[in-house]
Amino acid sequence: MMLLLLSSFQLVDHSFMPERALITQIKAAIAGAISGAFHVRTLAEQYGIPVILHTDHCSKKLLPWVDGLVSASERYFKTHGEPLFSSHMLDLSEEPIHENIEICKEYLQRMSKIGVLLEMELGITGGEEDGVNNEDAAQEDLYSKPEEIYEVYKALTPISNMFTVAAAFGNVHGVYSPGNVKLEPKILDKAQKFITEKIGESAPADKKPVLFVFHGGSGSDLQDIREAIDYGVIKMNIDTDTQWSYWNGIREYEKKFHDYLQGQIGNPEGATKPNKKYYDPREPLRSAEKMTVQRLEQCFSDLKCQNICGLGEVKAASNVAGPRRGGLPV
Repeated sequence: MMLLLLSSFQLVDHSFMPERALITQIKAAIAGAISGAFHVRTLAEQYGIPVILHTDHCSKKLLPWVDGLVSASERYFKTHGEPLFSSHMLDLSEEPIHENIEICKEYLQRMSKIGVLLEMELGITGGEEDGVNNEDAAQEDLYSKPEEIYEVYKALTPISNMFTVAAAFGNVHGVYSPGNVKLEPKILDKAQKFITEKIGESAPADKKPVLFVFHGGSGSDLQDIREAIDYGVIKMNIDTDTQWSYWNGIREYEKKFHDYLQGQIGNPEGATKPNKKYYDPREPLRSAEKMTVQRLEQCFSDLKCQNICGLGEVKAASNVAGPRRGGLPV
């Protein structure tokens, strides 16, 4: 599987917000995500590239957000024969496992009808991200058990095979000093073997019945990444590394042009020289984008997904405004 571009949307859980304010925020987040999906689709067609539109980490409290996005995909499906979004992640890892599974079953039944993939999480991803702090989580919660993964497989497979499992094998959000994170990819291998034995002859030829997701991949050792792929990981999250690469691009730009960024007029070339072309926000942001592209190329290499799938013949873009039209067809 080759992922050329992953556009991911995430709604932050502000638990301190009053209920009315949270509802308002969710409505705005639904509108923003839908708008972003149309924007990405429009640009993807111009460039002739496949895009996966995924939403990440939705807790139980924020399920109305995913409800709104699934409804949008259902409407889009009626017109175009495909969903607006490609996949949604439900992060119910803090709920009892039986409740986690039952809610995922309900969503998979609805989503699979329109070709939307479900990503579910088991166990806890350590570290801190978006205000959710699991740095002090119990060690046993950072490692999923084969029996738990089998329970998920057994419950969801009769509905559809369009699901992935973000199982915990020591994953941590963020990047920490060596020795603070102990990944155990072999947990995934044990789960695949356990489930293969359980389902017998119905197991796939590669003996990997479960499609896994590697959360907290930033800063991981290449050996752990490659081992996880061998055990059935088809997607890895590197949010922290891309955050750093983006910031690093801005940091490098500021370092290079520091003396040109201290005022609108006056720089090493002269006291009356203008600095507009240096402090134009598009310039440091472009530097950030270039640095992020470099990091993504490294990621594609680490994940062994370069030159795997051909794009085929690229068709001319049709989703463009005509000479007398100012809008895009939806």
